[in-house]
Order: sequence, then structure tokens, then C-alpha cells
Amino acid sequence: MKTLIRALASALALAASFSGSVMAADEYPSKPIRMVVPFPPGGSIDMVARLLGQKLSEDLRQPVIVDNRPGASGNIGMDLVAKSPKDGYTLVMAPFSVATNAHLFQKLPFDPLKDLAPIIRVADQPNVLIVNTTKVAAKSLPELVAYLKANPGKLSFGTSGIGNPQDLSARIFMSATGTDMVNVAYKGGAPALADLVGGHVDLMFETSPTAVPYVRSGKLKALAVTSDKRLPTLPDVPTVAEAGIPNFKAIYWMGLLAPGGTPAAIVQKLNAATQKVLSAPDVQKQLTEISLYPAGGSAAEFAALIRSESEFYAKLIKDLNIPQQ
Repeated sequence: MKTLIRALASALALAASFSGSVMAADEYPSKPIRMVVPFPPGGSIDMVARLLGQKLSEDLRQPVIVDNRPGASGNIGMDLVAKSPKDGYTLVMAPFSVATNAHLFQKLPFDPLKDLAPIIRVADQPNVLIVNTTKVAAKSLPELVAYLKANPGKLSFGTSGIGNPQDLSARIFMSATGTDMVNVAYKGGAPALADLVGGHVDLMFETSPTAVPYVRSGKLKALAVTSDKRLPTLPDVPTVAEAGIPNFKAIYWMGLLAPGGTPAAIVQKLNAATQKVLSAPDVQKQLTEISLYPAGGSAAEFAALIRSESEFYAKLIKDLNIPQQ
């Protein structure tokens, strides 16, 4: 009899939990949603978050407010969201570093794989290898590689910090070509770009949305893009693989995540709404125009990507001897 009572109690508790989850999803959202961007305003992730937030506001009929919380390679903003209520009202537009930071920092205040719930991969962005033409005479990637091999350590590259996309792309490039350059790490992409234009560093692997305007204005020259296909916004610039380094690809994604433990029904509702936004022709056009590749897919696919990327970069970071911070 006691066993039967316990079984009935467990069944009722499970039913109540399921009912509450469904009700929460049915009622969600009933107030504004905060979308944390763990970087300063003006960068590619910030641009995408503001576009997505505007479109989601229209679809979900609630304001989506972008909240910039920069610092520590995105860890401050991601930690804030990881520790927020699990109700779908605090989200983060996170870079691929959600899969790498655990291997780059000796201690994180949160577990990226457990404390954040993947919702959807939003967009992919390659890097563009850009050079200061007054400091770098090479007009093509093969010419640059030849110069670097003949002059190890003579050229410098700027990054927005150790382990960030610019840094990883440059390290992968040096490993693939057997070359050596001086790494100059800045506190952000903007000061690194300013110094590249000013000639204080020689080259940079910069994210495509930020790099393309400098190339189009003639301030910097693009030698290659790190994706496996050319950018529509730079159709005359070859991929690194096309320029003579086979199998080279370094493409970095950004995606939407919620606090770990957010009800699956709410995650699914956000996934469906975001997928609808990303499928709209005007949104695809706007993302393409800022040199991004629109993405999408299920929450499960995004979770699997983060896990596989975490494993890949754990080995890469070790192989390239990238120091932990």
C-alpha cells in the first residue's frame, strides 16, 4: 500500500511539473526579455543581437532589450546569464568562446556546457586577413608567406585578446605555414584595428563584419578569408585554401543561449521564433550585407556543435601551446 501511495505521489508530481512547464511556455513571454551581449557596442555580435532583438520583439510581442556586459573575453556577460533565473527572460548572444573559454582560463565562475542552455546557432563569421599596405608589401597570401619564412618574427599581428578568433586564426595560420609573427594583444578589436590602420601592427585576422568596411574604403588590404567559400561582400578575395594553404578553415559562430535548466518548452519556443526570423529574406539580406552567413537549426544541433567544438579546441589550444589566463 505504501509503495502504491509513493508511486501515485510521484506520478502526480511529474504531471504537475509537466503541466507547469506547458503553462509557462503558453504564457511566455509576458514581459520584456533581456538579451545580454558580452562585448561592447558596435561589434558583430552586438549588431546581430540588435537586429535579432528587433525582429523577435515583433514576433513575440514583447520588447527585447540588448544589454552590453563586456569583459574577460565574454565571461562576465555569460556568467551573468548562467546565474540568472531559468525563466527565459535573460538570454545571451554568445560567441564561439562559449566552447573555448573553459580551456583558456584556469578558472571560470560557471560551466559553459552545463550552466548555459543552447537555443540556436544564429550566424557564422569568418575572419579576413587584412594588412597595412605601407608596412606589408605582399600583394597576395603566397607573397606574404614567402616573406614571413624569409623574415621570421619581423611582422606583428594584432588581436583582441589571447584565444579570441583573431588570435586563434593567426596561430592556426602560423602552424599551417611554419611561420612566426609577433603577437600583440589588445583589450578589444577596435584599438587593435586603430593601430593596424596607424601602422603600429602589420596585419590582423579580423572578423568579417568589421574588416570589410576598412577594405572597401581602401584603408587596409584583404589577402584572404578564413572560410571555405568566398564572402559575397569580397568576391575577389580568395579563401586561405584557394590561396595555397589546403584544408585551412577558421569560421566562428555566434548563438543564442539561456540559463541552464530553462524549461525545454521555452527553449523550443525561442528556437522556433528565432528560426522564423532567420528565415526571413530581409534578415538574410541584412546579415549577408554585413558579411555574415545566416545559420539556424535545432537546439539539439547547437548543443552538439558546442560540445564538438569544445573537444576540438581543447586539443588545438594544447597543441598550439596557448597559455591559460
